[in-house]
Amino acid sequence: MEFEAPRVHHQVTFAVLAAGVAAYALLQSLVVPVLSTLQVDLHTTQNTVTWVLTAYLLSASIFTPIMGRVGDMVGKERVFVITLVALAIGSLLAAVATNISVMIVARVIQGVGGGVLPLAFGIIRDEFPRDKVSGAVGALASLTAVGAGAGIVVAGPIVDALDYHWLFWLPMILTVAAAVAAHFFVPESPVRSPGRISWLPAVLLSAWLVALLVALSQAPVWGWGSAKVIGLLIAAVVFIGAWAESERRAVTPLIDLAMMAKRAVWTNNLVALLIGVGMYAVFAFLPEFVQTPTSAGYGFGASITQSGLILLPSSVTMFVVGLYAGRFAQRVGGKMVVILGCVVSVVAMALLAFAHEQKWELFLATAIMGIGFGLAFSAMSSLIVHAVPPEQTGVASGMNANIRTIGGSIGAALMASIVTSRIEPSGLPKESGYTIGFAMLAAALVVAALAAAAIPAVAHGRSAQLPEEPDHAELAIVAGGTVVGDKPE
Repeated sequence: MEFEAPRVHHQVTFAVLAAGVAAYALLQSLVVPVLSTLQVDLHTTQNTVTWVLTAYLLSASIFTPIMGRVGDMVGKERVFVITLVALAIGSLLAAVATNISVMIVARVIQGVGGGVLPLAFGIIRDEFPRDKVSGAVGALASLTAVGAGAGIVVAGPIVDALDYHWLFWLPMILTVAAAVAAHFFVPESPVRSPGRISWLPAVLLSAWLVALLVALSQAPVWGWGSAKVIGLLIAAVVFIGAWAESERRAVTPLIDLAMMAKRAVWTNNLVALLIGVGMYAVFAFLPEFVQTPTSAGYGFGASITQSGLILLPSSVTMFVVGLYAGRFAQRVGGKMVVILGCVVSVVAMALLAFAHEQKWELFLATAIMGIGFGLAFSAMSSLIVHAVPPEQTGVASGMNANIRTIGGSIGAALMASIVTSRIEPSGLPKESGYTIGFAMLAAALVVAALAAAAIPAVAHGRSAQLPEEPDHAELAIVAGGTVVGDKPE
């Protein structure tokens, strides 16, 4: 007899979903500060160890829409548990890996966990009260950004107190707990989308993502003008065309391109792409800037732990913004919140580019960055939720997060090319490389603000906005971007 989870309070469901998403988000970035350590311990090269990141990114980009579609067909709660189990197995394998090949395989398995995002969004749409849906989706979307930043912050202390293996043991423990809780406390959503997986679109989606992300991640090493990079980029364009045509012809498309072409969807996705360019490039390169020896004429010679702390203000301010984003969106509208978030983020990138001689300047810049990204993330997912039918919430919101990750790959590759193209005789990057790189990120966010201005305005009203702050007597769950909680009608 199959166990049927009780219809628990939606806040309990949210807490379980948040735990699973948090584990996935942490694993995005926990390894960033320790790549050099992994390179030595696993006896590999700098070029090869970058695949610890690239493999995870590729796998997550591919499995996010696939697992979301499977969940729509056979049950979101069941597939949510399966993705958490895959995340736990990948973490276990990474924790015990003794060579780079095993580590890369482990990271590919972990990437299956990318399915937690569309599945969690779909469960929220099916199970939550109508007026709580947009806030909960926005909170989980923001949690992915907060978790990515927090991963870099906590990696140093974990390695100092234990060793790098615990960067996988601890998320594994959290993931197993979340999987057990999901089985017993997350009810199986009754909404189903009959059909089958269209495998040709899935294969072509994988093909263009692999071609694009490998080209972007390896361009700093191979050279942007190399035959391999140009060939991969051409292949990506060809595969994208073939994928779009196969999706158009499919009886049950993996991703509904008509839905993706809606103005409210593609404009938010463009903003997500450009924000991803800025956010992940900062996460990847600001710690490197801070760790640069002072003998280079810049940098602070910081340790892994100290460099991670530079990003702590962004996580704190993103959390605090969540306490007020709901009321603010009620007053000015979600579109204006996204625009303001992009503009504030431009200020942060400009500070990083032109005011980085003192540590307090970097703390100020990352604090402002958290405010900007927190505002944008709070509203983007909510706007998408209200732009698509209920059965498309999971894939639309999941693709928004996925596109942000792809943007991160683009941003990191561009930043790497700019920084590594200006090298001192000592072998260290020139300060001008970082200045130009951060200025480039500021320009990308200016374009994001312009794209946000093209988002269609949503009529003011409770169903179209983020929820207001909860009454103090009620339980509120705050997850970095907005507030989810009961409030009196």
